Amino acid sequence: MALFHMKVLSQKIKKGDCEMVKNSKKIVCLSMLMSSMVVVSACGSSNSSDPASSGAPTSDAKATAAASGEKVTITYGGWGLDTMTEVIKAFQASHPNIEVKAENTPYKQYFTKLETAAQGGTMPDVLWMNGPNFIKYAENGMLKDLSDNIKKDQLDLNNYPASLISLYSLGGKNYGIPKDYDTIGLWYNKKLFDEKGVAYPDSTWDWNKLTEVAKKLTDPGKGIYGFAAPMMNQEDYYNTILQAGGNIISEDHKKSGYDQPEAIEGLKFLTDLIQVHKVSPTLAQMTETAPSDLFTSGKLAMYFDGSWAAFSINQNADMKNNADVAPLPKGKKQGVVIHGLGHVISANTKHPKEAWEFVKFLGSKEAAEVAAKQGGAIPAFKGSETAWLATFPQYHAKAFIDMAAYATPYPVSKSTSVWTTYETEILKNAWTGDKPVADAAKELGAKMNQALAAEK
Repeated sequence: MALFHMKVLSQKIKKGDCEMVKNSKKIVCLSMLMSSMVVVSACGSSNSSDPASSGAPTSDAKATAAASGEKVTITYGGWGLDTMTEVIKAFQASHPNIEVKAENTPYKQYFTKLETAAQGGTMPDVLWMNGPNFIKYAENGMLKDLSDNIKKDQLDLNNYPASLISLYSLGGKNYGIPKDYDTIGLWYNKKLFDEKGVAYPDSTWDWNKLTEVAKKLTDPGKGIYGFAAPMMNQEDYYNTILQAGGNIISEDHKKSGYDQPEAIEGLKFLTDLIQVHKVSPTLAQMTETAPSDLFTSGKLAMYFDGSWAAFSINQNADMKNNADVAPLPKGKKQGVVIHGLGHVISANTKHPKEAWEFVKFLGSKEAAEVAAKQGGAIPAFKGSETAWLATFPQYHAKAFIDMAAYATPYPVSKSTSVWTTYETEILKNAWTGDKPVADAAKELGAKMNQALAAEK
């Protein structure tokens, strides 16, 4: 039975019984722990940092390893740890008794590998977590509650965007310290604007202005489109739904917003750019050639993309100095989705004190600035974005940072992947014109509500 579909039994396995089983047959103990979903409280670590309750060796020498100078090794899991090598070195220089072993896994395999590790009680001590998977792991006792550590060390959470603190909190408890974040901007080709004598986008733009300019820049004879409206959630329709005054999911993660008029309006704005205004490539065209590739090849004047795109665009010789970015245009209101990674600690770690020391350092301004110089996403620590911006001074990339002030957290639930699959299956009919947007949105809302109800 899959780990995250098991129900918590009301009666926990007694610790003594578990130890007896563990001494005789470890595999039996693991099976018992998985089936009861009390892996953390029975045989592994509790949320306490006390080694005796965490499953760590209870001898004085082991429990006070940090104080005695004995070397402790903790594991660090992620999918882009090449951008964190200098941060790890800096931490180890100031904590010579703690060795950090990086476990880098390609993103496509990361969460599959992580679920297997969770089932076997072998998750990394410290690891990267994203929004879509957070609730699943936190709600099932796989992540350590950091609330007491944060309070004890007086870690100021105001140093990070409030939306990211919210993203990695559940039931009033903090499980993650924000690592980085990304928002979405309006990327544009300055050369195509200059050729038509059109002023560049700015913070005053709204949907009408975007549509108007996209028409001017569309040139069928040259195969150039004014804008691309792909069926992409984080980059595109999550944002237009917010701009129309709607939401993707309710704050309590129990109800879909897709069947509401505002969400329908946000979706229709994008599909109209394809089917009515003819300023965007079709879904089939954008499936064959991604908007980002159309943009860097000079065939696209504008498109929505994340702050992460700055690095790839900056590496393109033809587009490096011809591109720039502006805030997303307004609908009824300003709106943009924010996402970012969080550093979390395995609830089953045998080294909770050392793991927390590492996470605390990872959440510092020092670590954020070091990481920013290596590349990657915008550091989450406020005021440390300067190093990231300095990587490409030719862009107005500060727009990504300014938008964080009114950003909405990436929509998630306990089983996000279930209903995002419905998004892909159902909304494609609206993007191709095979089904009215309102009908597709209402169908999606109904399916999503069923999925959310099944999460209870």
